[in-house]
Amino acid sequence: MPKTSRRITVHPLTLREVEVVRVRDLTPGMRRITLAGEQLREFTSANGFAQPAFDSTGFDDDIRLVFRYPSQAQPVLPVQKEKGLDLPRDPRPLSRIYTVSRWEPKTGELDVDFVKHGIGVGTTWAYRAQVGDRIHFFGPSSSRALPRDADWLLVAGDDTTIPAISRLLEELPEGTRAQVFIEVAEKEYRQKLRELPGVEVTWLVRDGAAAGTTTHLVDAVRNCGWWDGRPFAWVAGEQATVRNIRRHLVEDRGVSKEDIEFIGYWRRGEVVALEADGAVPDPVKTRTPLEKLHDLTELIAPVAIRTAVELGVPELISRGVNAVKDLAVKAGADARALGKLLRYLHALDVLTETEPGHYGLTTVGEVLTVEFMADFLHPAGVAGREMLGIYGLTESIRTGQPSYASVTGQTYAEVRAEQDYEDRYLERLAKFQATLAEPIATSDILNGVRHLVLHSGGAGAQAREFVAAHENLRVTICALPAQSDWLRRDLLDSIPDEQQRARVSVVEQSVFEPSPPADVVFIIRAFKTLADADAAHALRRAAENLLPGGRVLLVEDLFDTDDLDEHDGEADLLALTVHGSGVRTAAELDDVISRAGLERSTTHTVGWGTNVQELVPAEAQ
Repeated sequence: MPKTSRRITVHPLTLREVEVVRVRDLTPGMRRITLAGEQLREFTSANGFAQPAFDSTGFDDDIRLVFRYPSQAQPVLPVQKEKGLDLPRDPRPLSRIYTVSRWEPKTGELDVDFVKHGIGVGTTWAYRAQVGDRIHFFGPSSSRALPRDADWLLVAGDDTTIPAISRLLEELPEGTRAQVFIEVAEKEYRQKLRELPGVEVTWLVRDGAAAGTTTHLVDAVRNCGWWDGRPFAWVAGEQATVRNIRRHLVEDRGVSKEDIEFIGYWRRGEVVALEADGAVPDPVKTRTPLEKLHDLTELIAPVAIRTAVELGVPELISRGVNAVKDLAVKAGADARALGKLLRYLHALDVLTETEPGHYGLTTVGEVLTVEFMADFLHPAGVAGREMLGIYGLTESIRTGQPSYASVTGQTYAEVRAEQDYEDRYLERLAKFQATLAEPIATSDILNGVRHLVLHSGGAGAQAREFVAAHENLRVTICALPAQSDWLRRDLLDSIPDEQQRARVSVVEQSVFEPSPPADVVFIIRAFKTLADADAAHALRRAAENLLPGGRVLLVEDLFDTDDLDEHDGEADLLALTVHGSGVRTAAELDDVISRAGLERSTTHTVGWGTNVQELVPAEAQ
């Protein structure tokens, strides 16, 4: 449930070119680059699209700087679209994420701070940058406001988080209470930060230890004085450290997961430098842990990795259980057989053998302890359980029908009917809805709408954004009983304003039943699970009770046959095996719309390029 007290604002993705106007060292370990240029204002892109002025309102906003590949004269750049960017794939743009340290709209200046440690594309560029150099960037994709409804803040991070923490302290209101812990390499790397009466800042010094190798931050948070009231924790830095702090806050301090914002800014790993330039990483030989893990998705490797996740091996090792015999006891496994699995994972560089019969996690293995990744790989996880359908791909290709039941013994509809699974499914889905709902809510799509009927798995989070932005809007969410039960509970938490919550109701009704009379019926990503005839029937039902001048709004993912993407292909095949359907092309969706007796009156593009199709009865055109 997206109960974070930080309101989100989604920004259009715009590629901008700027110029270095100042370079100065804040400390021996951090350099500030000040950027400026006409494209920080409103401008028209080279291909004729009007672009908004740059904006950054969140203390931890980030942008992606785009660098040249070694020996190349020009960078590989994203292609600007009217709404959003198209990223080339071969090769991809060489980009790195950096925090917006300062944005001053009046002067049109943007500060980006670079930590000097190790070998890095961005670090090397910053320490060679000169006034007049030019660089492209895009972002931030979204901004989050300061936390609300918290009695105090707990902030923890390493050198890489100082720009965000510094900006946070600059923007905190007087009277805010906070405990702030910052780890730096040397005493000289400490910076002058804004002082507030209720804010305690503690600097932790590594004294020469490599970044990511100490427990200073974890120990500081464990041993800090715990204040009364509801905390909000912002934790960022090296991925394993962040994970351990979050685990402590949830398990030992009892902090709700929704009151912790955690970001793994970076992971420890081996960087291979170019032979011709020891300060620049080799983009071919240097692979991030996530990239390396993705490369392992062949037959035996992914099955072995999923088996390890199902047994809880990565999580156990991260907690200090590393002997084969002890792991076997905790995992309920045969020690000899488990030893074979661990030996294989060592060969894949998922594990490292710390001593005979004892294992630790490599940087790749650390990724398996990330909650989102574990859910995807575990057969009982929300995504993992749905993924089981892919094992019946051959049957589905032969028959054109879903094979999920033959693989699992249940149809996926029966799985979704299990309340525990449905709750977890909707909870996972809701986490990603704000970036879709906020741009729709703040656009003019819903202007003048008084009653909106909503069919969507993420309806609670979407309704929250809609009623917050439109004070006269009433929303009716249509959902099946298992979904309705979760949604009613979710609305109590996700819409704290009672007057706004009173304008949202939930009715137990499927997408196949006539919608309640309304100005707008909004259907969001509900048709991937339906065959064409069923989807057309649902659309026809949605339009039956539209009030005069009413319309159907539709958001559906489409398969772009002109720009093939492996992830779209994966989603298409999975939908085939689970539902017997797939991801439609634009032409296939047009056919469904026509069969429903509807026509497209217009298409709105919002946020990061999401298309909202506006449909009306054919005779209304």
